[in-house]
Amino acid sequence: MRDEKKQQKETLKEEMLRLGNLQRECKEEKIPVYITFDGYDGAGKGVQIGRLMQALDPRGFDVYTGDKDTEEEALRPFLWRFAVHAPADGRITIYDTSWYRRVQADRFEGKLNEKKADAAFEDICAFERCLVDGGTVLIKFFLDISEKEQEKRFKKLLESKDTAWRVTEKELARNAHYGKYKKLSDEMIRRTDMPYAPWYMIDAKEKSGTALVVIKTVADVLEKALEKKRAGKEAEIFEKPVPPDRYEKGILAKADLTKRLEEAEYRKKLDKLQKRLEVLHGELYRLRIPVILGFEGWDAAGKGGAIKRLTSHLDPRGYKVCPTASPNDVEKSHHYLWRFWNHVPKAGHIAIFDRTWYGRVMVERIEGFCSEEDWHHAYREINEMEAHFVHSGALVLKFWLQIDKDEQERRFNDRMKNPEKRWKITDEDWRNREKWDAYVLAVNEMLEKTSTKDAPWIVVEGNSKWYARIKVLETVADAMEKKIKEVEKNRKR
Repeated sequence: MRDEKKQQKETLKEEMLRLGNLQRECKEEKIPVYITFDGYDGAGKGVQIGRLMQALDPRGFDVYTGDKDTEEEALRPFLWRFAVHAPADGRITIYDTSWYRRVQADRFEGKLNEKKADAAFEDICAFERCLVDGGTVLIKFFLDISEKEQEKRFKKLLESKDTAWRVTEKELARNAHYGKYKKLSDEMIRRTDMPYAPWYMIDAKEKSGTALVVIKTVADVLEKALEKKRAGKEAEIFEKPVPPDRYEKGILAKADLTKRLEEAEYRKKLDKLQKRLEVLHGELYRLRIPVILGFEGWDAAGKGGAIKRLTSHLDPRGYKVCPTASPNDVEKSHHYLWRFWNHVPKAGHIAIFDRTWYGRVMVERIEGFCSEEDWHHAYREINEMEAHFVHSGALVLKFWLQIDKDEQERRFNDRMKNPEKRWKITDEDWRNREKWDAYVLAVNEMLEKTSTKDAPWIVVEGNSKWYARIKVLETVADAMEKKIKEVEKNRKR
């Protein structure tokens, strides 16, 4: 027995050294790594994370706990904190209790009905697939102990005042109903054990043996990830591209660009709508309804003007306009959706995106900044991200401001002639104009594949700026009013 323990200790030492070397290699190869520890209370998640950390360079990882929400996190979609803490290229994020708390502990406590639980499972699987498709190595551990072993560990902790605080009433309740909690945990594992994100089930009864299994597993997974990266990314099967001619006469061609408003009617409607939005904004805050508005469109289509009129009467403390430019170096080192997760609004607040995550399937697609496989994946990833926002109670609207090529040229020339507006026009705007036909195909495909019931696209006929602005404001106000009535109705039930 002594020789066996000695051998185990030597093997653990060797595996820790191997893991440390692999961490450095992953940093060089810019591979992000996400490691989560879930399981039964008292199974030793903190102990195992501590042993894992001993093998790693502390400058290359971050550790978080997900067992409860901070005040800030409670006001965001459930997956928000895990998305913003996703590792940059070459770094490691470790979570003590991950997003699975939602379908394990929260569900046990009755915080989720079956409908919400099903949505949570969908959101989690989508989130994990998005991470993995984006190049993140995801390692999920479930530490398993029996009811008897859990009770024994709790009893030992409770015997000393120095450790009794570590056992909460909620943990004791889960032990008292171990069978129910185990049933929920088994279902959780069954529904989320995917080829791209498998569970690693660990018998955590013997702590030193558990440490060896955890560290060896992490090292083995990282070694395989490095081999795959160095061999070149294997091509995955994805939806076969639709022939381009399908999108030549798509949704954009149906927009009636002759629609107009006279100035007097525009001024009258604008004043009325802005006052209406001011009132609705207060109701959104009272009911804690988050709103996400995305604006896309041709250069000079009037996105900025529409946003300016939209926000005119809103409380500046309750909204934020997020202009999207080319990603900086920090943003490039993360998943392409990471920078947008960082601007997801709190409950009761509004986030307005002047250009959005749809750059992935437009400019990045056309300019070759991502692979064909990447932008094909993006349709699904974006739909699933927006679905999570909606599941979390948000109102999501997306506007495409449509103008024709002649109108764009006229506006470009007007800007060039006006010293106060010349800054708005760049050489890149003229270059993009040369790729108009390619953008038409990409936008039509985007509109078709990502306009959903809960997160629809609204095509705004924009040759008349006055008409476009009023349509945007009317659409937002009507959607807000509908959402407010829906939330109030649900609260009365």
